[in-house]
Amino acid sequence: MKAGQEAVAIRAEQVSRHFSLGKTVIRAVDGVTIEVAGGEFLALLGSSGSGKSTLLNLLAGLDRPTAGAIFVDSRNLAEMSSLDLARYRSRTVGMVFQAFNLLPRMTLEENVELPLRLAEVDRGEREARVREALERVGLGKRAAHRPGEVSGGEQQRAALARALVNRPSILFADEPTGNLDSKTGTEILELLGEFNRALGMTMVMVTHEAQLAERFAHRVATLADGKLAADGAKR
Repeated sequence: MKAGQEAVAIRAEQVSRHFSLGKTVIRAVDGVTIEVAGGEFLALLGSSGSGKSTLLNLLAGLDRPTAGAIFVDSRNLAEMSSLDLARYRSRTVGMVFQAFNLLPRMTLEENVELPLRLAEVDRGEREARVREALERVGLGKRAAHRPGEVSGGEQQRAALARALVNRPSILFADEPTGNLDSKTGTEILELLGEFNRALGMTMVMVTHEAQLAERFAHRVATLADGKLAADGAKR
């Protein structure tokens, strides 16, 4: 690696994900090659059906490619066992979704704690890490509330705390502002930008909002019909 050059955190090589619908083959992702540098904030832009969320799911280890390779820390996700992929998702990756995906009967504190319980982190350590994550997103005083008792923006903040609590090196966000008004959506993206800068966290965000992508991401890559249509220069 040359001086001043950042290490590659994620490298996808000729990645495809095809689905069969009867006799029709849907090429959701079709031969995409892309790299994400460590600490970079990449936005995947495109219209509905462009393949951006499918590509995000492949990079996050939530789905397997039909063809191609995805390297993270020199390991090919496409060749990992289901157990190794589960470990990758729990130890390396944080995920934020458009629909928040919080469990309604649990408090925000319990929702944020869930990944630590699944990772079998010691109970004594869990409490401090949950409190730290909630404070970081400005929800320290809302910890005992359930999702239905707080606003959409606060639910997305809680989902962000849950994604951060395992201290991942890569954060994936799938339309994180999709269910929020413009003001609240901007606040969430400001938080993502803050974590990217303060924690050095690599981020890949799917969005259809070009203006927000250009404002907050270091680089914008555009997908169309499953292919990489444009890959902007890093700012």
